[in-house]
Amino acid sequence: MSGERPRPRLAVFKFASCDGCQLQLLNLEHELLALAERFEIAHFLEASSRTQDGPYDVALVEGSITTPADVQRIRQVREQATTLVTIGACATSGGIQHLRNQADVEDWKRQVYPRPEWIETLATSTPISEHVRVDHEIQGCPVNGDQVLRVLTRALLGAAPDLPGASVCMECKRQGNVCIVVARGLPCMGPVTRAGCGALCPSLGRDCYACFGPSEDPNPDALARGLRALGLSSRDVARRFRGINGHRRPFRALADRLEGRDG
Repeated sequence: MSGERPRPRLAVFKFASCDGCQLQLLNLEHELLALAERFEIAHFLEASSRTQDGPYDVALVEGSITTPADVQRIRQVREQATTLVTIGACATSGGIQHLRNQADVEDWKRQVYPRPEWIETLATSTPISEHVRVDHEIQGCPVNGDQVLRVLTRALLGAAPDLPGASVCMECKRQGNVCIVVARGLPCMGPVTRAGCGALCPSLGRDCYACFGPSEDPNPDALARGLRALGLSSRDVARRFRGINGHRRPFRALADRLEGRDG
């Protein structure tokens, strides 16, 4: 009898990024094999050169939009995908390459490339959500592979994602870490950064640099005052917020004010 329901079709796409989030998927190893039994992996160039055309039930998208060709391609992906999930800081926030948004990209091209006229690029690096509708976001640099697996598992059940929204401070407390802000005076971004990394950097004695982006209800102004109290200048505080996830609105708005870019 052929009464079995077809497996939902999964696709993974890459835009401007380092491939680190896709590697996190491959690092799942045994879990990835189990996932392949539940999903038909139709397009995942990091894992296989064999690809199938859409439509797709779920599309995971890594990377930011940095070229005119990217704009056209992400629209095509959106048309082919029932559910589109952005994974990682580049896709959800523009990535570290968003720093071009604060500068003259044409000047940078002249400094970096011997033939800048050959480089076709946009003046900005922007998240996927600024170009097409995004159904769900998974933050991180790189993304937490277990979180991606959890989102896909819930998609099989027809349930929405339930990723943590609290700050890294909660993970530090659970692990019994001594607060490095209080104990060592380090300019930690943990109070405004979304949990998901397992408080990796504070657990190793260094300050968090916000690789998982803003928490669900951050208070960047309060943290900025705290960082100033530690001796950082307004410019240095702005740089902390301009990092990997600096294009996210809570971080960008604060950095803009500190740098006098808010109008």
